[in-house]
Amino acid sequence: MLRTLDEQTATPVTPAASIRGLELSLVRNGTRTTVLHGIDLDIAPGEILGLVGESGSGKSVLSLALMDLLPRAAEPRVTGTLTVGGTDMVRGDQERRRLARARDLGVVFQDPMTSLNPTMRVGRQVVEAAGSAAEAVRLLRAVGVPEPERRMRAYPHELSGGLRQRVMIAMAIAGGPRLIVADEPTTALDVTVQSQVLRVLRGLTDEVGCGVLMITHDLGVAGQIADRVAVMYGGRLVETGPTEQVLTDPRHPYTIGLLASRLDFTTDRHAPLRTLLADPTAHRPTDAGCAYRPRCGIAAAGCAEERPALSPVPGTALHHAACHRAPEAARLLADQAGTPATPAGERPGPADRGRPPVPDVVLQTTELTCDFTVRDQRGRKGRLAALRGVTVDIEAGESIALVGESGSGKSTLLRILAGLQKPTNGTVAGPDRADIQMVFQDAGASLTPWLTVRELLTERLARLDRATRRPRERVAEALRAVGLPESVVDARPAELSGGQRQRVALARATIVPPRVLLCDEPTSALDVSLAANVLNLIRELRRDLGMTVVFVTHDLSVARVIADRIAVMYLGRLVEIGSADEIVTDPRHPYTRALISAVPGLGVTLPEIVGEPASPLAPPSGCAYHPRCAVARDECASTLTGVQLVPIGPRPPGPARTAPPSARRSLACVHRGES
Repeated sequence: MLRTLDEQTATPVTPAASIRGLELSLVRNGTRTTVLHGIDLDIAPGEILGLVGESGSGKSVLSLALMDLLPRAAEPRVTGTLTVGGTDMVRGDQERRRLARARDLGVVFQDPMTSLNPTMRVGRQVVEAAGSAAEAVRLLRAVGVPEPERRMRAYPHELSGGLRQRVMIAMAIAGGPRLIVADEPTTALDVTVQSQVLRVLRGLTDEVGCGVLMITHDLGVAGQIADRVAVMYGGRLVETGPTEQVLTDPRHPYTIGLLASRLDFTTDRHAPLRTLLADPTAHRPTDAGCAYRPRCGIAAAGCAEERPALSPVPGTALHHAACHRAPEAARLLADQAGTPATPAGERPGPADRGRPPVPDVVLQTTELTCDFTVRDQRGRKGRLAALRGVTVDIEAGESIALVGESGSGKSTLLRILAGLQKPTNGTVAGPDRADIQMVFQDAGASLTPWLTVRELLTERLARLDRATRRPRERVAEALRAVGLPESVVDARPAELSGGQRQRVALARATIVPPRVLLCDEPTSALDVSLAANVLNLIRELRRDLGMTVVFVTHDLSVARVIADRIAVMYLGRLVEIGSADEIVTDPRHPYTRALISAVPGLGVTLPEIVGEPASPLAPPSGCAYHPRCAVARDECASTLTGVQLVPIGPRPPGPARTAPPSARRSLACVHRGES
């Protein structure tokens, strides 16, 4: 086993985890397939290693091997060595491996609701891991759970996503582990809560001294929290090194492509978003040559003949890349990209193409409220205010993004617009239900699993006249429009990748062109390149079909490239509306500023986001954000000014009734944008 040296004492330090020559094969559909190839990796105590790559690259399989939790039904065959805290997790005695899992390993999964027992109070579950109620309270306080004694009495569903994830972290560190495996722990979280969870994990390595394997597909998350980054593709490590070196000077074409596909506030919102070549499921890694070769834009003849080894990048000691052309990869790919994009302002953005010359409001809500009856843990009824007086106009052909944390009312508003939920009060004016289609976050759950792609799409053609239906031709056209081959028509959803399922969902929604397309977080669970592909596709469909798009997201960098306008929601109210560029470059509401500061970025310091959102069961008086606001005044808690959305800045020219909604900017804050 390799050992590192403690910098202060110069004594050998056992790595939290050490992997050498790891090869792993599994049986899938009756065929044995090698899924991990020659992995060599160490994680030091107190170090966070970011493991990044697309779905299917082998990240989660590697973590399951570390935890000795590989599915037995897949008949795993493992060669090489894999040790955690000195215990061989491959050939060690079964009892020793069990003890290592309990003593040396902590785990934080993507969705804490699948890990926490929904029928047990949180406190009882933490006590099981911690050993005593006093220790459970101490651990919950250590990971930043407010009022831990009170939270101990709650059930998991009564906590926010961020609090549930902190409970999982408290349970993970209860045994004083050497290694914490965090498998996409922030993917399903809002950016503000994500920032809080990342700060907790970063603090634990400094205070507890455990190593962390941080699995993520978001290079921005890795850039904020990781000491080192390891990039996986096709079950192999293709680049490793210190975070700053890998993310600012990448040498493997795959890493370069992932970084280019990632959105931030500097992305040219007027140009097609950059993506990796082809869907990763289209090419299977082979034993000969470089596995990335079929998708690589600079592959040479030698790339097909000899697999590149993970070798030091010239001039560095710790940066390694598995590419024959590593020294020149960045330059060659930059040359291949061609001339720089036209500066913003010299061509219309995606939102401007195909727009009607005269504004025409297609969707309108007036003083919309929506309440739900809920019960607390004692069975008492309460009223949850999901929406509180939402008024918004959406014009034909425009795209508007709804942003905000979970519980802000975004999805409830979308469901009301879709006709899937009735409001408590207020009015909604819009087209017929048949002219509105919705695309959900989880395409797999929204597509009928036993129907083929052909059947899923032809269902939507039933409303057309039989003479004009032409089902076979229309299905082929719809698939071509979303970039799918006609060969998938006989496949069922489970046989498709996540990106392909989302494309099928879009094809189904647009095979009969709707007037309005509603999108509920359709890219939040996708890899960066697949997400960019889907966003490009939505923009193209909108341009070609002249649709209005309402797009729900918690990521303002996504909102900026998909929308003409951004509407920021907090606890059931709209707090700021304006053009996408205005909101991002000149945010006026303190909550909008907090959302922008929390967007993960390369080299960006983790911001400290204060407090948790208030409960919609008992929203604060006045401005609901004032308990978390750093610039709140006394009147913010009492006046109604802070909840009324009023125009700010210069008014648009001409009579107000002729000014398009996209030309207006409004704010609900007593400061009126003052710093």
